[in-house]
Amino acid sequence: MNTPSSGNNPISLDHDITLTSEEKAMLAGELGPARRYAMEQIIRVGGFFDAKDCIEVSQVHIMADPESLGLAGVEFLESLCALEADQRRVRVPTVTDPRGVDFEAYKRLGQTEEQANLERRAITAFKAMGIMMTDTCINYQTIMPPVRGEHIAYGDTGSSIYANSVMGARTNFQGGPSALAAALAGRVPRYGYHLDQCRRGSRLFDLSFRPDDLSEWGAVGGIIGGFMESYWDVPVVTGVDGTPTSDEMKQIGAALASYGSTALFHMVGVTPEAPDLSSVFDGPPPKSISIGRAEVEAFLASYRPSDDQLDVVVFAAPQLSLVEMETLAGLLDGKKINPSVALLVATSPEIKNACDRMGFTAKIETAGGIVLKGVCFYQMYAREIGEAQGWKRLMSNSAKLVNIIGGYGYEPLLASMEKCVESAVKGRIIT
Repeated sequence: MNTPSSGNNPISLDHDITLTSEEKAMLAGELGPARRYAMEQIIRVGGFFDAKDCIEVSQVHIMADPESLGLAGVEFLESLCALEADQRRVRVPTVTDPRGVDFEAYKRLGQTEEQANLERRAITAFKAMGIMMTDTCINYQTIMPPVRGEHIAYGDTGSSIYANSVMGARTNFQGGPSALAAALAGRVPRYGYHLDQCRRGSRLFDLSFRPDDLSEWGAVGGIIGGFMESYWDVPVVTGVDGTPTSDEMKQIGAALASYGSTALFHMVGVTPEAPDLSSVFDGPPPKSISIGRAEVEAFLASYRPSDDQLDVVVFAAPQLSLVEMETLAGLLDGKKINPSVALLVATSPEIKNACDRMGFTAKIETAGGIVLKGVCFYQMYAREIGEAQGWKRLMSNSAKLVNIIGGYGYEPLLASMEKCVESAVKGRIIT
């Protein structure tokens, strides 16, 4: 199999990106073909966005599940593994987004051996490159939370917006090839949210009430996302009553990124770069758009079906934190899920281990739920699972999942965790 190479098509340097001597050495192939590929990718992306130079990153989060990679993508990773160890290993700590298969549950879900084997091949390749198989989209809650001003390369949109907004770190959305290049080269092109000027607010929203639960926080994110006109729009939120929790910020951010392709938001008095309005706007702030309970109720109602048929309840996207897992276990304790409905919950391997130890897993599974580790529903062949299981109507408390999953053939409904559990137990939608 061919290793990464420019072949007869060397990359043009017409983009006027200033390179260090080390970057020039990587581009020339002096550090091997993998790092040459990485620099070529970095220069192409940087040239498209008019980057003047590159900036070193301290960590990388790579989104490369086999459903996204496909066979060709996995074979490309395997081609890197044919190189010498020092040429193929990543240069900065690199962790993975959720995988496509939970090997302890895939047969129950109707996933195929072909899908499982492709996953195994991808994992083997990642490990050979020195990539840590964390398998989570909530790495900021469980693995390596970045700090303010830290330049990083994050792939998952929910991870990116949380890192940019809540932590004050700096990243753009890094697609799989770009995240891989960042890991191999230890840098990214300096553009977008690595720059001060791109982190300024562009729109203002006033939240006139405090959302009651995570689904409502996600709904607020979805509403704001609907106003965004480009990736460069940076919404600023005021009026928040009290400091939101990590999970509440996780849900509003994940929904904003999903509905608006938004990589950064500011919440005045909450997020680190927004102590006040003058800190995030250049000049007078624009006229605010009010979001109240009526707008959130209308958003939730837009997903309500005309009947109460229910096939599956999914808690995922993002994976659940330990606190969310405890809450879910408490809601299911002593109850039984109706046999006509499936209930799936996805969390990270580290949190799954903690839940096993603390008894949360047992409570969920005794009730009839399935706890999945290291995966997220929409990244694990959701369409094929739905077809294999005959699932159509899906209920979740994640606005991000509800926004995405319709494209996989499902009819989604957004509701609170409490309503989702009650519906699963009764076997029909309760709103």
